[in-house]
Amino acid sequence: DNLLRRAACQEAQAFGNQLIPSSMPLKRATVFLNPAACKGKARNLFEKNAAPILHLSGLDVTVVMTDYEGQAKKLLELMENTDLIIIAGGDGTVQEVITGLLRRADEAVFSKIPIGFIPLGKTCTLSHTLYPASTNQVQHITNATLAILKGETVPLDVLQIKGEKEQPVFAVTGLRWGSYRDAGVKVSKYWYLGPLKTKAAHFFSTFKEWPQKHQAALMYLGPTERPPEEPDVKPSRPPFHVRLYRRLRSYWSSPPKEIPQEVTPEDWEELELSTIELSIATRNRQLDLLRTEDFMDICIEADTVSKGQFISRGSQKMHHPHMCSEGSQCIQASRCILQLGQGTEGSFGIDNEDYEATPVEVKLLPRKLRFFCDPRIREQILQSAVQ
Repeated sequence: DNLLRRAACQEAQAFGNQLIPSSMPLKRATVFLNPAACKGKARNLFEKNAAPILHLSGLDVTVVMTDYEGQAKKLLELMENTDLIIIAGGDGTVQEVITGLLRRADEAVFSKIPIGFIPLGKTCTLSHTLYPASTNQVQHITNATLAILKGETVPLDVLQIKGEKEQPVFAVTGLRWGSYRDAGVKVSKYWYLGPLKTKAAHFFSTFKEWPQKHQAALMYLGPTERPPEEPDVKPSRPPFHVRLYRRLRSYWSSPPKEIPQEVTPEDWEELELSTIELSIATRNRQLDLLRTEDFMDICIEADTVSKGQFISRGSQKMHHPHMCSEGSQCIQASRCILQLGQGTEGSFGIDNEDYEATPVEVKLLPRKLRFFCDPRIREQILQSAVQ
């Protein structure tokens, strides 16, 4: 582990030793660290493995530590300009930071700030998309921190989930509602059963009313065509005499006749569903930078599942939460409205965080945020897209 840390620090020092012009300010990085992540070990993991790399790289680093759940959302409202945002924690920290960021009045400007993710939490779904798999925790954290310095980014989709009263919540992975998710939350209660704890949680949940059906009404719109990517470099401003000529020409030319545009009604599809689990997920886990359509995946699991199938599929879904099992109905949509029946109880899992189950509208915000990724991962994504 110490050899890995040393090698990473030497690589970071190469960035820190680069000369910059005296007129150029240092790049500012704001780190949102959740010390409670990974059962309270996150602060120690960050200070031993990530902090030395960031400081050696020549960044002006400000570390903001959260004291309680939901604080990151409030802190994002007060955040001033920064060049980088770095999230150090797990799925819950990511969800809090992007929700706080996209709730700002000036989110159009702040959403263009690149975001780094240092995986320190118990569940770090996003790290599978951004970094190579590693069984060594130190190597995984140092690789993620070095990826921020290398500067390669990928655009990620975001889901905007809005209830009837509350402010919207934003997610980069997705929303789950149903029996597999409810059983998965209880796995840690059976810690004393060791490797059998996952099967035990799903086995005991079958003792409830069976089959477990979740009934709702779903309205959705199909995929949307992806617009061309905006250029990062703005075109240079034309000379003064060109601008003056254009302004005079537009002033003296007769106003064009307005052509009434036909407003095409949105083509909503309606569906009554009875399912053991419903999931709405982004395509971030299967990034395709060259695809021509933007959509999210809606998976409606069949409610005719035997108890044995439920236990075996539940174990698979612990590793692949948004997996669509055989016999499921899969829908591609850009926007959907989920209406729950009266008296519906239970919770949604939004990026592995609990929220009360209420009627919601889910809207896809395609390529909304840019996250730093390992250059090798970006190369793999581009190669697979070309093939």
